[in-house]
Amino acid sequence: MIVNYAPMGDYQTNCYIVTIDSKDIIIDPGMGATQWVLDNITNPVAILNTHGHFDHVWSNKELKEKLDIPIYCPKDDCFMLKDDPFSQGTPSSQADVEVNDSEEFNLDGLKFKFHHFPGHTPGCSAIEIEDCLFTGDFIFAQSIGRVDFPYSNPSDMKASINKVLSWDKDFKIYTGHGGTTTLLKEKDSLKAWLNYI
Repeated sequence: MIVNYAPMGDYQTNCYIVTIDSKDIIIDPGMGATQWVLDNITNPVAILNTHGHFDHVWSNKELKEKLDIPIYCPKDDCFMLKDDPFSQGTPSSQADVEVNDSEEFNLDGLKFKFHHFPGHTPGCSAIEIEDCLFTGDFIFAQSIGRVDFPYSNPSDMKASINKVLSWDKDFKIYTGHGGTTTLLKEKDSLKAWLNYI
């Protein structure tokens, strides 16, 4: 598996291209991501959104039109793709697949699974591919996603943190903003955050 990424837009949102067996998955194409994606793919098969915030889905529409590949988004955040709830001028897109919690997919032999971790948004999810988690705005290095936005829920975030703390397996974490980390490295930080939510 090859992971290529670049920070996009004013919020430096990481857009990822994950390549396995010469197939490319695009994760969280944010503001201004289209040309970078087009320059770095050879065989795109899907666009995956970790959640519905504009800085993670901005280029959905343009890439969908250019590549004609399906968009996968957690079902509880699909309204954000269409309705621009924060009035940011986000180009309207629509999920081809509205993803349920813990739903697994096998796309031409390329496997991925969505884990539902609400709190930052109602549908906020981490995407598991092999031994990696693409956490969007759930987990960052030494931090977590904000829970003071419209549609955020601090109680849900606490439950999500406790859920991931119960996992025994370690994962390499590719965050929505900033650098990479691992689940094992973040466990102490996550426990501490429970006291501040």
